Amino acid sequence: MIVCVPVTPDGQIDGSWGRAPRVAVAKVEGGQITAWDEHPVAWDALHDVGTEGGHHARVATFLRDHGVEVVVAQHMGPPMAQMLGKLKILARLGEQGDARAAVLAAGRLDA
Repeated sequence: MIVCVPVTPDGQIDGSWGRAPRVAVAKVEGGQITAWDEHPVAWDALHDVGTEGGHHARVATFLRDHGVEVVVAQHMGPPMAQMLGKLKILARLGEQGDARAAVLAAGRLDA
C-alpha cells in the first residue's frame, strides 16, 4: 500500500494537507514501512497561485504520479476530500503525532 502524509522536519504529521511544504510517500508491506521518500512539494507557497482547481490538479497529479492509495492527515477541506474521493484515494483524517506510526496504522487497513 502506498501512503502519503504531510510531514514536519522532526517527523510529525504537519497540521495542513493542502498547504503542506513537505510530504512523505511511504510503501507499507507486511506491516512494515519498506520505503519512505520525502518530497518538498511547497504546497504552502503554491496554494494561492492560480485557481483553486489548479491547486487541486497539482496535488492530484502528485498523488497519481506516486501511486498513492491513502492520504493520512490532520485536516483537509471538503473540496480536497471530494477530489481524493474521485481519485479513489482513501483519506484518514484527524491523525496527529508521529508520521511513521500513522502511516503504519493506515497500512494495516490493507492487511
